Amino acid sequence: MTEFERNNHVLLGLIDKWMPVFLTLPEEVAENRRNNQNRTIKQILGHLIDSATNNTHRIIHLQYQPNPLIFPDYANLGNNDRWIAIQNYQAEKWADLIHLWKYTHLHLVHVIRNVNHEKLDNEWISALGESVSLKDMIQDYLRHFRLHLDEIAVIIGTNRV
Repeated sequence: MTEFERNNHVLLGLIDKWMPVFLTLPEEVAENRRNNQNRTIKQILGHLIDSATNNTHRIIHLQYQPNPLIFPDYANLGNNDRWIAIQNYQAEKWADLIHLWKYTHLHLVHVIRNVNHEKLDNEWISALGESVSLKDMIQDYLRHFRLHLDEIAVIIGTNRV
């Protein structure tokens, strides 16, 4: 079992638990109910897709680029909202968005399972000037993932899935 396999196992379990919830959630609920950041469920799922793809790229770059890595930071300085708006997740077909969310995260787990453990101390410098190690970034992703799923649970009025 790799160092990150527990997190991967929990992440995969959350995907399995949430897929039926999302698949039975009416599109009008996904389009209209909003969190405290004024994001719809579609936009939150889109943000999680962006998080997974950006982290996938960071994980890859941190294994071969010079250390520390200066890499575009989409999450800070309001850029994550720009990503959501530019990609117009609100207009994305709900079923397509659900599957994209699932398979993007399955790929992220695959990438994490194949990380070169000799590179775990390599660091990425965020837009805020913070140094984040590859190891810390991977370990923190599950927290971020849960945070947004918990937001969705509140929006749809269910207990944490």
